[in-house]
Amino acid sequence: MPSNKSVSDALITQFKNCHILKDHKLQREDLWIRQGKILNPEKLFFDEKGFADVQVDCQGTILAPGFIDVQINGGYGVDFSIMTDEVSSGILLVAKKLLSHGVTSFCPTLVSSPPSVYHKVLPQIKIHDGGPDGAGVLGVHLEGPFISKEKKGAHPEHCLRTFQNDILQELSDMYGSIDNVIILTLAPEIRGSKDVIREMVRRGITVSLGHSIANLSQAEEAVIEGASFITHLFNAMLPFHHRDPGIVGLLTSDRIPAGRTVFYGMIADGIHTNPAALRIAHRAHPKGLVLVTDAITAMGLPPGRHTLGQQVIEIEGLHAYVAGTKTLSGSIATMDMCVRHFLGAAGCSLESALEAASLHPAQLLGIEHRKGTLNYGADAGTLLILLLWKTGITVSVSMIMRVLAAQLHGQTGLPHQRSENETSVIIMQSGKGNFHGYKNAQKIQKLDASFVQHHSLLHMMEKKQLQHTKALKSILLVPKLVRHLND
Repeated sequence: MPSNKSVSDALITQFKNCHILKDHKLQREDLWIRQGKILNPEKLFFDEKGFADVQVDCQGTILAPGFIDVQINGGYGVDFSIMTDEVSSGILLVAKKLLSHGVTSFCPTLVSSPPSVYHKVLPQIKIHDGGPDGAGVLGVHLEGPFISKEKKGAHPEHCLRTFQNDILQELSDMYGSIDNVIILTLAPEIRGSKDVIREMVRRGITVSLGHSIANLSQAEEAVIEGASFITHLFNAMLPFHHRDPGIVGLLTSDRIPAGRTVFYGMIADGIHTNPAALRIAHRAHPKGLVLVTDAITAMGLPPGRHTLGQQVIEIEGLHAYVAGTKTLSGSIATMDMCVRHFLGAAGCSLESALEAASLHPAQLLGIEHRKGTLNYGADAGTLLILLLWKTGITVSVSMIMRVLAAQLHGQTGLPHQRSENETSVIIMQSGKGNFHGYKNAQKIQKLDASFVQHHSLLHMMEKKQLQHTKALKSILLVPKLVRHLND
């Protein structure tokens, strides 16, 4: 039966026979969508007398919220910290590529840079919702330059700053307008940092502690002032010590104000954090763990030399180093890879792994009412369909292609069964009642194995991940496939 057009002319899509990640559990439940929002079926049935215009049989697959990456420095040849007139186009390129790895919202991250870079780059980064053409931009993450020289990591020392007297003026001189900034990373031991934290929180900006030699007391004072995040836990901070655990101690501190949660970023790429350390953090404070990629320009590119702001970065195998050193400088991992590695390394539930990349970052930014969940009223502009197959998480390329082809031909459901060895990664776009982002149904019909080639670098990274998790027989990544469909 058609939906009640007296309420809305928009199509209603019903995803049936699926498992929905909701209330921290995978539940067998249908999902209803209209105009990019998740509907309450009871209100639809009883108040509106409405029904679905389109039904999609998911055949037992999982529907989960899209991933949110709150720390990503670039990718696919784009460096967000480079002064150029093409910042907007670079953001759009990365946003488009991220969809094929499950990321539907992200925070472009700028590393410590000269004031001229911030003044040039920041005005060009616009906050916008995601959609068929790419992930949404939630706001900018400013990582530095008010950080510790002792824990600068890959940040160029000549760009680092401390606060002097007129803090607000110094912030303005450094960054220019911060209207589109959503996260600021600083070292809490720096003089004047408490005043900065209070001001940023007043403006609705999340303050993160990182690249720091702060002790636990200094970190706790920063949290009391309003800081709520830790930038890439364990990296670029004092190591845990039993007499003074430093920033790491915030995970179990008894000085966190009532009703507050301290979240912490974790680069679960198998390189930045040993699996044992990852397990310690997760078991100590599971509700605060936020998966981040900390990806740099080289993500999605072959090994070689690339940039990270003012630094030259060299890719050696799976490692990204400041050229000529063994200093790690971000990662080349994608978010779906981090989720899979975290699931295997932490030994956590599938629900926990998915929420670490969706619900938790949304809670960190205070947007969980519309992002990171499949609750009624939340955004449903982009969903992930995940296939629980063998012992790992995959998304079936062939299954999604069949759904897209069927939709383009006015059919519904999944017309064919998947094959035994079908394991791959892609994102399904769900918009206002139908599927978007693919222009030509004939191209979908022509797909064969030649379009699903292993990207050499990413495949090598996946093989390393699988050595850790032993979760899947094979993984296919499909950036080339997605490019072909959008040509």
